Amino acid sequence: MAEIKNFILRNKNGSEDGVFTGRQPRQAALKAANRFGGSKDKPVEIRLRERGTKKIHIFKGWKEMINAPKNKPAWMPDKINKPFVKKVGIEKLEKL
Repeated sequence: MAEIKNFILRNKNGSEDGVFTGRQPRQAALKAANRFGGSKDKPVEIRLRERGTKKIHIFKGWKEMINAPKNKPAWMPDKINKPFVKKVGIEKLEKL
């Protein structure tokens, strides 16, 4: 079973704040997209650096309001946010 990794949210200016966890970068990006929003027309750029490496995974992310599934639990509202991400690429840092 794959281990859970930490991905640090990185701004364009190089500052890092916020940690998202997941087995793969996409899983962490979905969590970030759910928090930061954006729309399909204007997606948000999500840059996640894998902790302990110099790799930055770059995604475009947004969330949409959709109908909840038919077999939803009683506490769940009729409309829910669903995150979407699309991988743009990977960058390598020279130094941290």
